[in-house]
Amino acid sequence: MSLPTLRGPRWVDVRVHRTALLSAGAFVVLAVAYSGWLRWAAGAYPVSDDNCVVGEACDSFLGFASAKDLLDASMESGSIGLLLVPLLIGAFVAGPLVARELESGVHKVSWTQSVSPARWLAAKLSTAAALAALGTLVLLVAFRLGASDVLGGRSPLHWADRGVYEAIGPALVAYSLFAVALGTLIGFAVRRTLLAMAATGAITGLVLWSLGSIRWHLVPVDTVTGPATKGNTWPTRFPWGSFSMDQGVTNAAGERFNEHACLPKPSPGFSCPTDTKITGWYMDYHPRSHFWHVQLIETGIVLALAAIATYAVFRLLRHRTA
Repeated sequence: MSLPTLRGPRWVDVRVHRTALLSAGAFVVLAVAYSGWLRWAAGAYPVSDDNCVVGEACDSFLGFASAKDLLDASMESGSIGLLLVPLLIGAFVAGPLVARELESGVHKVSWTQSVSPARWLAAKLSTAAALAALGTLVLLVAFRLGASDVLGGRSPLHWADRGVYEAIGPALVAYSLFAVALGTLIGFAVRRTLLAMAATGAITGLVLWSLGSIRWHLVPVDTVTGPATKGNTWPTRFPWGSFSMDQGVTNAAGERFNEHACLPKPSPGFSCPTDTKITGWYMDYHPRSHFWHVQLIETGIVLALAAIATYAVFRLLRHRTA
C-alpha cells in the first residue's frame, strides 16, 4: 500500500496504531534476517565428527551438533509459531482496531464528519487485510528461506505436517484474511474489546483445527498394494516423501485389517475378519503432488468463509445505522 493511498480513515488507523504496526514490522524483519543467517550458518558450519564423541555432549554450534541442527530446530518451532499468526491478527483487528473504537464512542467522530459508516468500515477492513496479507507473505518467505534445504530427507520437517503445510502455501494468507474479516465482524457485533479478542481467537483457532483435521480427506488418496512375502507384510514401494493415511494387510477376501491387532489374538474392542491369513498389504497415501490440490481447495474454503464474514458485517452495519 503506497503512501498516497493512506488518506482519510486509513491514515487515521495507521497513525493511531503505529506502535503496534512498527512492532509487528520489526518482528517480521527480524524473522527474515534470522532465517537468512541460519541458512548461511548451515553452510558455513557443517557438522564435525571431531566435536561429537559418543557419550559426550556436542557443543560445536550454540549447543547444537551443527548449524544444520539449529536450523532444523528453529524451522520446526517456527512452523508451529506461524499457526498463531492468524489468531494474533484476528484478535488485534477485533479488539484494538474495531471494538475499542466502538466501545469508547470514537467512531461517532468519524461518522459525523465526511466519512460514512460504510466507508469507515471499508477503510478498516481494506487496510487491515492489506497489512495482514503483506506481513503473512513476508513471514512465509522467511520460512521458505530457512526451510528450503531441510524439508524432507533427514530433516524432521515434512510437507504434510501441521504448521509446515500452512507455511509453504497460500493457505496461511487465506487464514489471515479470514481472521481480519472475522475479527471485524465480532468486534462490531460485541463492542467489547477483551470479549471480542477472546472470541475471535477462539473461533479462528477452531477453524484452523477443524480444517486441519479434514484437509487430507478433501482429495482421494492413492493406494499401493502388493503380495505378502515371508518376513515382509508391509509396503515397501511408494513415492518418496508421500504422506501415509492408512496401511495394513489383507486376507484372501480382500478385507483390510491390522495384523498386530489380530495376531495372535484380537485386541479388546477390535473386530478381526474370520480368515486372518495374510495374503497382501496395502497403503493409502497422498503423494507430494496432492499438496497443491489440497492447498487450493482449502484456500478456497477459507476465502469463502472470509467473504461470508465480510458480507455479514456490512449487513450488520446497515441494520444498525438504518
